[in-house]
Amino acid sequence: MNVRAIVRFYGLVQGVNFRYFTRMKARELGLTGIVRNEPDGSVYAEFEGEKEKVMECIEWCAHHQPHAEVENFEVKIEENREPRYGSFEIVR
Repeated sequence: MNVRAIVRFYGLVQGVNFRYFTRMKARELGLTGIVRNEPDGSVYAEFEGEKEKVMECIEWCAHHQPHAEVENFEVKIEENREPRYGSFEIVR
């Protein structure tokens, strides 16, 4: 089943290439979506694709980012009948 996950990552997630590594992992898993920095210091991401791959990417971002220290994250999962994105990109 294809899903869209809307995720907010909190902690030391800006200034540590979090968006770059998120894009790299998402593309490796064949996902589409976006990732962007938020004014409050968090990172916002949307991942689209097969549920297992989406969950794998979120888990990787939360626990295996090379330089980040994720303290907390929030996830909202939706069924994805109509994808919004054609690739995975960093939004500035």
